Amino acid sequence: MSKHYFPLPSGALTIKEAADYLRISEASVWRLLKDKQLRRVRIGGRTVIRRMDLDAFLEGSLDPA
Repeated sequence: MSKHYFPLPSGALTIKEAADYLRISEASVWRLLKDKQLRRVRIGGRTVIRRMDLDAFLEGSLDPA
């Protein structure tokens, strides 16, 4: 049985897209998900990450000036 994938909402990124967005490896994205530093959404059997959650992660990672 083949899987049918539907287009993702514009604010949802695949693991690969999230890794490219953060400029880290896909393994690092999976590690952040496992450590609950990033939130995930399951859509049609796929794991995706909302761009707003990636931005919040980046904001929370800022060093104080």
